[in-house]
Amino acid sequence: MLREPLIFVGTCDIAGHVRGKGFPARELAARRRKGVGWTHSNLMQSAFGAIFETPFGTGGDLMIVPDAETEVAVDFEDGSAPEHFILGDIRNTDGTPWACCPRDFLRRAIAAVREASALDVLATFEQEFVYTGNEARSGDSYALGAFRRQGIFGEAFVAALRAAGVTPDSFLAEYGPRQFEVTVAPAPALKAADQAVVTREMARATAHRLGHRAVFSPMPVPDGVGNGVHVHFSLWDGQGRPATHDPAGDRGLSTAAAQFAAGVLHHLPAIAAITAPSPVSYLRLTPNRWAPTAIDLAQQDRGAALRICPVFAAADAAETAAQFNLEFRVADGAASPYMVLGALLFAGADGLRHGRALPTGEPPALPRSLAEALDRMEASEAVADWFGPTFRDAYLMHKRAELAHVKDLAAAELCRRYAEVY
Repeated sequence: MLREPLIFVGTCDIAGHVRGKGFPARELAARRRKGVGWTHSNLMQSAFGAIFETPFGTGGDLMIVPDAETEVAVDFEDGSAPEHFILGDIRNTDGTPWACCPRDFLRRAIAAVREASALDVLATFEQEFVYTGNEARSGDSYALGAFRRQGIFGEAFVAALRAAGVTPDSFLAEYGPRQFEVTVAPAPALKAADQAVVTREMARATAHRLGHRAVFSPMPVPDGVGNGVHVHFSLWDGQGRPATHDPAGDRGLSTAAAQFAAGVLHHLPAIAAITAPSPVSYLRLTPNRWAPTAIDLAQQDRGAALRICPVFAAADAAETAAQFNLEFRVADGAASPYMVLGALLFAGADGLRHGRALPTGEPPALPRSLAEALDRMEASEAVADWFGPTFRDAYLMHKRAELAHVKDLAAAELCRRYAEVY
């Protein structure tokens, strides 16, 4: 059959979906500067596709400009069309960043950390999902049997990641029925978020070619195990030296790392609306689900909101410092990785700038619903400053309109609807 290669340029929006436009691949060179046309209200597309409300109306023009460093070209060698896409930035028609670009939100957060401390952040995303091609069996948690029954999915997925320029670290059967987890090598913050987006799309692409789905919904069924996204991060100085660990510091944290963590905890009631941005996110963040319920920092505790991770078999102090990292656990696959990491870095930068101290005493509870988290976000002057008025108000409108759309659904139907779209 006669075919001409196509390429897709897009961005992972505030609904956590990759949206954009395609064009003939032969035109890529001509589109490096101008990308594809976009419009302001496209930001307001919900997780379900429809635009429920928008502050922008039908007017205005933007462009999604591809970043050549994010190009993915993966041929699955099965006769299907290759996965060929590039992630990019939403820009005004004069080429300046649009105030509501999720990728630029993260870029500004990276700059805030540097301004506050002259430090950079390395990060990676652990992502959990359900592979529908695997049989659900009792006793399959972390089991070789579950690993075996996924067939060639894991091998094809890992090969696709590597072909896409992402270095796989692990692929494993997880705790829940048909649940798997993938981790990839850490990278500087912007690249780490790009890699998180690519990892999700390669999981979906691989499952699609095998006639199944990779479901990243935070809670596929109300009485089951949730899918979380765990963000590992560490601080590094301008000479490429690790700056997170101090053996003499509180729980081994350097002063900068403690202040960064304190900023995250201080702002967590507000940024939960960004990192756990769906109503089903809060079905996961409940007791006895191996998910956080309180705003706390703990050492090697997988129920904590912010976990100090273990160091394995370090040969010396230098290796200990290089391994030492923290893990943020109040996030899931309904969120754009750019928004998750951007919120985390802005909060950490605030902790660095103000020299915040780690809290003591009984930790407060996380927000119990998206509505509560959105109210906390709206009340935060810091979040308003990070977003700017246009982006903050659009985000709040987007999420509240989504809540209104699903407000009458019972838990089972709510979970089913979100499993369909994530």
